[in-house]
Amino acid sequence: MATGPELYDVAIIGGGPGGITAGLYAARGEMKCILMDKGALGGTMLLASRYDNFPGYPGGVQTFELAQAMEDHLREYKIEINLENVTALKYLGDGPLFEIVGESANYHAKTVVIATGGTPRPLPAEGAEKFFGRGVSTCAVCDGAFFKGKKVAVVGGGDSAVEEAVYLTRYVDSVSVIHRRDELRAKPEIQKRAFENSKVEIIWDSVVVEVKGDDKVSGIVVKNVKTDELTDVEVDGVFVYVGNTGNTEFIELEIDKDEFGYIRTDRMGASNIPGLFAVGDVRGEPFKQAIIACGQGCQAALMAGKYIIEI
Repeated sequence: MATGPELYDVAIIGGGPGGITAGLYAARGEMKCILMDKGALGGTMLLASRYDNFPGYPGGVQTFELAQAMEDHLREYKIEINLENVTALKYLGDGPLFEIVGESANYHAKTVVIATGGTPRPLPAEGAEKFFGRGVSTCAVCDGAFFKGKKVAVVGGGDSAVEEAVYLTRYVDSVSVIHRRDELRAKPEIQKRAFENSKVEIIWDSVVVEVKGDDKVSGIVVKNVKTDELTDVEVDGVFVYVGNTGNTEFIELEIDKDEFGYIRTDRMGASNIPGLFAVGDVRGEPFKQAIIACGQGCQAALMAGKYIIEI
């Protein structure tokens, strides 16, 4: 006799720090749980080489070691880990019941935790991809300390770009903000902090067309979009803030998202769809930190357990 897809209390989509922590709490709470991710567990945490500010690791920790420790901890509990890409998430109505469509099988769950993160838009410049992780970064909080006493560039003109430029001044000698327009898009109060900081220089009406270097970044080529003039700028690092998008394209539900695809939630991580929670970078919050995702993962798992009891 044929049977339908296996039913889980909680399905977690995404294996970064938020998803792993949600799995820990769900499994420890004796909920039947599956965690799915298309690649190695660790998520975008693995894009950085090292964390110097993760609690419990004085002196810092290599991110692959931290990811492995998290995975080892998770596997101590009764949880199914499936390294399979999720192609669709559907809502089946009564139950309530969600259907998770994988590449090889479908799964049903009473609740779902989305922990799929976001994807920074790449810098459309020659050499940018080559030097990612070797001078090109998308996280000043993660990597700023590696550039003490050096010169860096920040690409972008929105809130994140300007805030991170000011943040970097606590480490670096100078920050060149490269912006394609003649005025910043950041909030006035954020702009004010940048304009008043002697370490920040704004290069207006310009885009980065090339990232140069040998083993690591040594400079960039900047093009003025009005005159087409090319200028070499000596920098040791490039921090890119040209936008991000939430990894939510697989969700076939009327879920509330912002213009960039990030899921809107309440303070407990609940979306507008009952039983569906979101944690970490997929929520599009301003501080993209592993420790924040962990806290949200814990919260979502506890809320999922509460929800199951109450339905």
